[in-house]
Amino acid sequence: MATVIRLQRHGHRAYAFYSIVVTHRRAPRDGRFIEKLGTYNPNNDPAVVDLNFERALYWIEQGAQPSDTVRSILSREGVMMMKHLRGGVRKGAFSEEEAQKRFDDWMKAKKSTYESEKEKVEAAKRDSAKKLLEAERKINEARAKAISEKEAEAKKAAEEAAAAQAAEEAPAAEEAPAEEAAAPEAPAAE
Repeated sequence: MATVIRLQRHGHRAYAFYSIVVTHRRAPRDGRFIEKLGTYNPNNDPAVVDLNFERALYWIEQGAQPSDTVRSILSREGVMMMKHLRGGVRKGAFSEEEAQKRFDDWMKAKKSTYESEKEKVEAAKRDSAKKLLEAERKINEARAKAISEKEAEAKKAAEEAAAAQAAEEAPAAEEAPAEEAAAPEAPAAE
């Protein structure tokens, strides 16, 4: 039976996640499958892979052909490396213990690389968030400064208007009593 390991799409538009399945070569993409090996969610950064390592290794050793994307996933998870090492054990190049030791060393190096990349991504996110916050703070300070300047100008204009109005009312107030005082004198002069 010609079997393949490929992705089976789930989710909705613009948010796809996948099941990693073993299926017959002629089966439709989202159709029947023989066994589900795990899931792959590319929406997270970095992508999240949940894989049954032993069953994936079993199917690879049985001759199931992985698709390109699944091959890269299996390679990253170490399934392809373990297949390679088991081939060396079968040929007698080294023992099973040596193969396991090599695999553990390889996985440790791979994990440290993965963790450093993940830390770089998180550091970049923190830096960009810090830069955005700093830019927003500067914009807010500029806005506050512009608003305080406008308020100061408005206050100054209001004070000038009040002073001008007081100046207009003061001479008018002085003239008004003088006219009132002049008015009683005028009838007395007659």
